[in-house]
Order: sequence, then C-alpha cells, then structure tokens
Amino acid sequence: MGQIALDSCKKESNRRLEAKPMKRTIILTAVAVMLAAFAAPALAQTKECNDENKAAWYDTFLKNYKGDPPQQKIAYDAAKLYLTSCPEDPADQYAAFMKNKFVTIYEAMTAGVTIKKQFEDAFKQKNYADQIRLGKQIVVSEPDNSAVYIIMGLAGLGDASLLNDSAEFAKKAIAMIETGKPVAPLFDSKDKALAALNYVIAKANLKTAPGDAIPYLLKAARYESDLKKNPQVYLDLAAAYNDGPRAKQSEAYKIYLDKPESPESKLALANINQIIDRQIDALARATALATNAADKKSVMDALTEIYKDRNKSDAGLNELVANVLSKPLPDIPTPLTSLPTTPASSTPATSGTPGMTGGTQTAGGAKPAASPTPSNKKPRSNHSRG
Repeated sequence: MGQIALDSCKKESNRRLEAKPMKRTIILTAVAVMLAAFAAPALAQTKECNDENKAAWYDTFLKNYKGDPPQQKIAYDAAKLYLTSCPEDPADQYAAFMKNKFVTIYEAMTAGVTIKKQFEDAFKQKNYADQIRLGKQIVVSEPDNSAVYIIMGLAGLGDASLLNDSAEFAKKAIAMIETGKPVAPLFDSKDKALAALNYVIAKANLKTAPGDAIPYLLKAARYESDLKKNPQVYLDLAAAYNDGPRAKQSEAYKIYLDKPESPESKLALANINQIIDRQIDALARATALATNAADKKSVMDALTEIYKDRNKSDAGLNELVANVLSKPLPDIPTPLTSLPTTPASSTPATSGTPGMTGGTQTAGGAKPAASPTPSNKKPRSNHSRG
C-alpha cells in the first residue's frame, strides 16, 4: 500500500515538473516579444547623433569620469556611445577629449587585464598554444615577467608541435632565472625550473640536431628535480649520442672500411667507442630507474645488445646497472687526438679492440649495431608545478 502511494506521488510530481517548464516557456516567450517591441525604437533613438543625445552622453561621461569615486565603466560606455554614434569631427573637442584622455587609455588598460585573464585560463586548462599566443602579448608590455616566460617555455612539454617556439622562450626564462628572477609560485626551487626548461630545449633539438640536445639533457639530469630520476631523460640522452656524434663519426669512418688497420683508423674507432660508452651509461641509468617491469626488460634488452657489441661479452653488465646511479653522469667525451695507452671505455672491454677482425677494418668496427632506444612510456610532463 505504501509503495502504491509512493508511486502515485512520483507520478503527480513528474506531471507538475513537466507542466512548469512549458508554462514558464510560454511566459518568457511573451515577455521577450513585448520587450523586443518596446526596445527597438528606444535603441534607435539612443544611437541617433543629435545635439540632445550628445549632451546627455557627455554629461553622463563627465559625471562618472570625475565622480567620487569615479565609475570608469559607466564613463567608458557613455563615451564609447558618443564616439561610435557620431561621425568623426576634428572640431569636436568633447569627442577628442573623451577619446584621447580616457577611452584609449581605458581600453589599453582593460585589454591587458583581459589578456592576463585569458592567459590564466589557458594555463589552468592546459591550452598550450594559447599560452604562447597570449604570453607573447603580455611580455611586450611586461618584458621582465619571468612567470610568463617560464610558462611559455614549458608549453612544448605539453604539445610537441610547439617545441621550437617554446624552446626560445625557455632560453629567455633560463637567462632570467640565472640573474635572480623568481620561479615561484610555478616551482618551489630554482633547480626544478632550470631542469624542466633545459629539457624543453633538448627535446626541441632531438630530431633536427641531436648532438646539440646532449648538453641540455646533461643539465636537465644534473639538477635536483624529478627529471633526474626519469628514465626517459636517459633514453633521450642515449638516442642523442647515437643520432648525433656517433652517426657523424661512423659516417667519417667509412673511408677505413676493408682497408689494412692503421693508426688513423684505430684513433677514429677509439673516438666512436667513447660515444658508445656514453650510450651504455645512459641506457644503464634508464634501466636502473625504470619501475615498470615491461619497460625495464625492454631497456635492459637494448642495453645488453649494445654492451655485448662493444665488449664482446655481457660480463660486468649487471654490476654496471646496479652501481651506475652512484656514479656522476659523464660529460660529453673530449675527442681523442692520439690513441690512449689504457682503454678509454667506462665499461671495460673484455676481448680486445671492438670491431676489429684480423688486420682489416670491418663494417661492425665502423658502426657497431645502432643503439636500440626503446620507446618508454611518455614521461610525466614537467609542466606541472613544484
């Protein structure tokens, strides 16, 4: 019985809810028609440029322009109505005063506020293209606004299509931070800001100039920030070494292929091996830092391949991975001008000179199998703050 009564109440309630919107719609429609009928002639009258309206508009402007306190929005609306309703007249001193002494200044001021609000919204909504578009407008009048430059500099981490533009702003932001400009509230430390900005510049160079990306990747990895423990940074570093200096030196080495071994060919190969050792170090760090089992295996497989090609054995590989994070990240190697008396490798060779068979240079010696750089999961964007 109670359920039947409940159902009956629900039906009655639904009927009323359905009836109310219809009734309300009819009322609103009628009111809209009435307002339109009365508003049309009034609107036309207020926009007519005659002496009476001009006097009223100017009086409204003046009272609010000089009011206590001034009502700038009301003054602006009255002045704007005067200026847009009446044709331009050089002899109209009232119009000239309102335009030059108030309207132009007010519009410039409010435009800046509007752009900043739009920029803030773009930041909150992660609209990276608008961050750059609006940020460019803000820094024209605020060239020392480091926060805007930082945000534009980091936009490329959120949208790779913006990396080239973003990298230029990142460089500017880095220069500002290094001269003492604040990083708060976007970051809680200078190191975190500089790491992220350097990473943007590195990412912008990875495809077009991988060798140029290496110094920025090293900086990003050395600052105290989350990037220092991000395996993707080291995968990028291994790829930059492979596609940059290693590719260049391997191409130059081709002149020694299928020719008797010589001091020059040995020196060229020793320089290639220096680069390979940096790749091995970077991949070892990526392996050590990977937390997902599948990712760790993928990177370890790539590391094992290049390590064995370089050292002719996997002896010492597990020890390298276990201890690599306790060692400083190595610098870009200085090109050798003479053969070292001891192996230059940071990973000891276990069976003679890599790539050498007999007394003839081989293709393997010129360019050992290209370092695989498995695509790890996309790193968390450091566009996040703190």
